[in-house]
Amino acid sequence: MHPLIQHIQKITGNRETDGQKILSYFEARMYKKKDLLLEEDKPCNAYFFVVKGCLRLFFIDSNGMEQTMQLALENWWMTDLDAFRTGRRSTYTIQALENAEVLVLSAKNYALLPEEIPLMEKYFRLMYERAFAASLSRVRMISRMPKNEIFELFESRYPEFIQRIPQKVLASFLGFTPEYLSELRKKRIEHKPL
Repeated sequence: MHPLIQHIQKITGNRETDGQKILSYFEARMYKKKDLLLEEDKPCNAYFFVVKGCLRLFFIDSNGMEQTMQLALENWWMTDLDAFRTGRRSTYTIQALENAEVLVLSAKNYALLPEEIPLMEKYFRLMYERAFAASLSRVRMISRMPKNEIFELFESRYPEFIQRIPQKVLASFLGFTPEYLSELRKKRIEHKPL
């Protein structure tokens, strides 16, 4: 069974999913490591479901530094949602951090899908609820917790990111400098029991 269909069934609890019909709304694409799926200030016409690989969503700040806002591994979605929803130009760039296989949902098909397959309305609602809760949790974590605790919590919740994401990108996502993250990791290794 396709990973997207498995994910829809897991999130909605509905096992009577017409996988072939749902998949007909998507286009499969492959990207190489460092490829850009979406560029800042370009029209955002695609919503990406990660089948394999890792993506990041980022922008360049006023100091010319990359600020990573979102990360996505297998079974995660990524787009500049506001630009996708409104038809405006993107304020973010999406890049493949690894070779990636994605399903692409166009804006047109995104509008059609819930109308023609009502289960998808429930699926997207549940996905947005989860994403919103995660976003609030991240803001709270970054604004209230000491940096070493932020890293420890992130590492315990998302160990797969720690191994797969370059340190510079991870530091940007957590609100650290790469040097601070390197020092933090070094201290953790030194204090691990043998």
